[in-house]
Amino acid sequence: MLPQSRTLEAADADNREGKDETVGGKGAIPKPVGNIPEGRRFARGASRPQGQSNVRFKGESMKVFVLDKRKKPLMPCHPARARELLRKGRAVVHKIAPFTIRLKDRIGGETQPVRVKIDPGSKTTGLAVVREEETDGETTAHVLFQAEIHHRGAQIKKKLDQRRAFRRRRRGHLRYRKPRFDNRRRPEGWLPPSLRHRVETTLSWVERLRRLVPVSGLSQELVRFDMQKIDNPEIAGVDYQQGALAGYEVREYLLEKWGRTCVYCGTGNVPLEIDHIHPRSQGGSDRVSNLTLACRTCNQKKGNRPIGEFLSAKPDLLKKVLARAQAPLKDAAAVNATRWALFQALKSTGLPVETGSGGRTKWNRTRLGLPKTHSLDAVCVGIVDRVSGGQGPVLSIKAAGRGAYQRTRLDASGFPRGYLTRKKTHFGFATGDLVRATVPSGKKAGTHVGRVAVRSSGSFNVRTGSGVVQGISHKHCRLLQRADGYGYSQMAQKGEAGAALSLPGMNAGGPRAIG
Repeated sequence: MLPQSRTLEAADADNREGKDETVGGKGAIPKPVGNIPEGRRFARGASRPQGQSNVRFKGESMKVFVLDKRKKPLMPCHPARARELLRKGRAVVHKIAPFTIRLKDRIGGETQPVRVKIDPGSKTTGLAVVREEETDGETTAHVLFQAEIHHRGAQIKKKLDQRRAFRRRRRGHLRYRKPRFDNRRRPEGWLPPSLRHRVETTLSWVERLRRLVPVSGLSQELVRFDMQKIDNPEIAGVDYQQGALAGYEVREYLLEKWGRTCVYCGTGNVPLEIDHIHPRSQGGSDRVSNLTLACRTCNQKKGNRPIGEFLSAKPDLLKKVLARAQAPLKDAAAVNATRWALFQALKSTGLPVETGSGGRTKWNRTRLGLPKTHSLDAVCVGIVDRVSGGQGPVLSIKAAGRGAYQRTRLDASGFPRGYLTRKKTHFGFATGDLVRATVPSGKKAGTHVGRVAVRSSGSFNVRTGSGVVQGISHKHCRLLQRADGYGYSQMAQKGEAGAALSLPGMNAGGPRAIG
C-alpha cells in the first residue's frame, strides 16, 4: 500500500527514496472547498470496484487563461465565456498559444490555488494545470490545462557532435591552434547541453504558466531508474557490485549470450564476427546491448543497414533478435541525470514542491482508469483520488530553437550547399512566427495556421500540424504571434497529433488584437 498521508514537513534534497513529500512546510498548499463529483464515495486509498471509475468527463475543453487589465493572472474560464468577452469588447487576445485573453475593465479578483504538475521525460515532458479541492479527506483534481513538451536534446547532441568533427578537421588538416589551457574543471552540478536543455525548457514553461495562472504549488514525479535492474531483473545483493561483463571478455560474453551461432542464419562452428544491431554510422553505440554475432557472409550482406530493413522479410526472426537484445538505456540515464537538477530548479521558484514516485503515478492512473499519456501521467503525480476534466485536448509544444548564427548550409560531407541572408526579417515576418495564411485559390487554397519559414523572395513555408505547405506568398500571411522558440499543435487525448492549431477566438477573421 502506498503512503496516504498528505504531506511531510520540509523535504530534504538528500532523500533519494522517491517518497511523496512537499517542500515548504505545513499549510503551504491551501485547497478550496467544493462539491464532490456525483457517485459513490470510497475511503482514501481504497480500490474501486470493477467497472466503476473515479474520473468524470463532462463538457470538457481546454480552459482559457485570463489576465486582468494589469496582466495579473486570474482564474481560467470556459472558451464560451472567453468568446462572449471578446465579442462584447471587454477583452482582447493576449496570446494565441496557450490561448490567453486580457480583460480591459477589471483589475484584480478572487483566485483559487492552482497547481502545476510535471511528469519529466527524456523526449517528452507532460504538464498539467489542475485546481485541487479536498472534501472529506479526498482530493479531486480539476484539470484546467494539459500540454506535452517535446524536447530537442537529440538534435542538440547531433549539432555538438557535428561541430566537434568540424573543429577536429580544421585543427588536424588546415591550421594549428595552440591549446588554451589544460585541466579545465567543470562546475558542480554541470550537465551536458542536451540535458540542461530539458531542465531549462521545463522550468521556462513553469515560469510562463505562473504568469498566466495563479500557481500556488508544484508537483514533480521524482523517478529513479535502476539501470542494473533493467539489464538483469534477477539481480540482488552482491551482484550489484559486479559489472555486466564480470568474468567475461566482450567476445566471450557475446558467444555465451547468442549461443555461439550466427544470429541471422543460425550457422555454428564457423568464425563469427561482432555486428552492431543499430549501425554505428547511424548513431549506434558500442554497448553490449547493441552487439550481436554474425558470420562473415551475413555481416557483409547486412552492411550498415538497420536490422529492421535487413530482416524485413523475416519478421519472426527480427522480433526474436530485438526481444533478446537489450533495450537502450540512454533515455533512462537522461531522466536519472536531470531529476535532481530539475527539483532544485523548481525549488528556486519559491513555491512548495510536492514530489511523487513513478510507482504512485502508475498506481493512480491504473486506479482511475486513465489511458497512458504524458499529460495524464502529470495529472496523476502525487496524491490524487479523483480526476475531473481529464479528457480535454492537449497542447503539443515542440522545442524548435530560436535560430542559429550559422549562415552556411552544409551537406553530409561538410561542404557548403547554400547560404542564408544576414537579414532575419522579411516583409515583417521572421522564421518561427505563428501565422495564419489564407490562400484564396490554387493548389494550396485554404487556411493554414502554423510556424512560418521566411525567404527574401517572399515565398514562405508554413509548418502546420498536418505537414509543411510550401510556396505561400507573404501577401496571404497574417501574424498571430511572434516567434518564441516553440511550435504548437493540438493533440487528441490518445496522443495522436491533431490537425492545424485551432484555439478559441481564432475565427476566420483572426484574433481581435494581440497584446
